[in-house]
Amino acid sequence: MDSFKDQTVIVTGGSKGIGREICLQFARKKANVVINYFSSEEKVIELLSYIENFGGKAIIVKGDVSVLSDTKKIVDSAIKAFGKVDILVNNSGITRDNLMMRMSEEEFDSVINTNLKGTWNMCKSVTRHMLKNRIGKIINITSVVGIIGNAGQANYVASKAGIIGLTKSLSKEFGARGITCNAVAPGFIQTKMTDSLSDEIKEYYLAQIPLNKFGTVEDVANTVLFLASDEAAYITGQVISVNGGMI
Repeated sequence: MDSFKDQTVIVTGGSKGIGREICLQFARKKANVVINYFSSEEKVIELLSYIENFGGKAIIVKGDVSVLSDTKKIVDSAIKAFGKVDILVNNSGITRDNLMMRMSEEEFDSVINTNLKGTWNMCKSVTRHMLKNRIGKIINITSVVGIIGNAGQANYVASKAGIIGLTKSLSKEFGARGITCNAVAPGFIQTKMTDSLSDEIKEYYLAQIPLNKFGTVEDVANTVLFLASDEAAYITGQVISVNGGMI
């Protein structure tokens, strides 16, 4: 895992949070990084500049992963810029939390379309290219709640549980062609959003974590890079939880 030199990785939702850290770590390991974004243009331009300043190679591609034609554009842009796609990290995700009784159809559909269908769209768009080359790594970002469920997040949980099923199915379809497909399930990860929570809420969540601390975006990115590396060549169809023992 010393270097991903000459390998190309697409990271969806790469402009901030976990996605941003994944992009940075791949760039530091000499990969060609294709950073997908949809709305955070200022942040993604800042990230691109930061990567280029330390000598990394990256491009940015705007696209809505819930739209199949957009995902095809993302993959085509990667191939045009760097000649191939070796690694796909499906990180894009949104939340529209609400209790079931109050959740609107739009809140349900938008989360499913971005999180689950978006993951399917990206896998669909890169499949022919990876199958032709008989090599590739697909890493899907799911969530601890996709395993255990969570009140007030029926849409988000359904999307993340669906990603787990999709990951396991694709691993069986693609394995004979040398393509691995795995998922990473983060638990409670420290971000700007969690920093704004009250001390009482933080203590509540910490009490459920045996390691007694929140995870970091680096913890998740480290796991993604491991699954993308040669060291993980015999791992496929798996869900690796990064949650401090929460489940």
